Amino acid sequence: MARTRTAILISGRGSNMAALLAAARDPAYPAEIALVLSNRADAGGLARAAEAGVPTAVVESRGFRGDRAGFEAAMERVLAEHRIELIALAGFMRVLTPGFVARWEGRLVNIHPSLLPAFPGLDTHERAIAAGVRLHGCTVHLVSAGVDEGPVLIQAAVPVLPGDTPAALAARVLEQEHRIYPAALAWLAAGKVRLEAGQAVVEGTPAAAGALVNPLPEPSALPKPGDRIG
Repeated sequence: MARTRTAILISGRGSNMAALLAAARDPAYPAEIALVLSNRADAGGLARAAEAGVPTAVVESRGFRGDRAGFEAAMERVLAEHRIELIALAGFMRVLTPGFVARWEGRLVNIHPSLLPAFPGLDTHERAIAAGVRLHGCTVHLVSAGVDEGPVLIQAAVPVLPGDTPAALAARVLEQEHRIYPAALAWLAAGKVRLEAGQAVVEGTPAAAGALVNPLPEPSALPKPGDRIG
């Protein structure tokens, strides 16, 4: 089986990168991680990728101050050298231009630590706690020109607990990120994703059953079997 050559773009330690690398160690996984590229030479994830035997590259964004197109052109030359077909963003702290996004439309995926469209941008866990939401989570989506926008592939939710701190909430969300990102990349690499009316449809995946409720209602407040509703 020919696997889809995939690049992971990082700026830091590469936590989600590590989850993708682990999934791709299985020869049956449809994405081959053929490159890890960073815009920072000091990104911790580069060493982790090299230890895993994955080629790495650096295109320093600081060398292209005020020249986003030049920076992206340099990245695309590296991507072309490695015959990259898909890109997975994993903590890549650069906003991509509409031109770059258009060239990679449908082949560029990102993970964000919130249930988009809620809390795009930074400090999502602090903002979720401050807003008093009861559920928080993460989203894998195809990238569009807007920041943290684009068709949603998969989401996972966790409860916001009494007395939660941003760090504690972030840790629970990160566990779910590591679950859903490899699944979403596999769907994309296997050609199971199609767009309909601007929304992503994943072929062959069942809808989730049940619901996550937080906080839980008292049992006495719930309908009993045989109760007539409506």
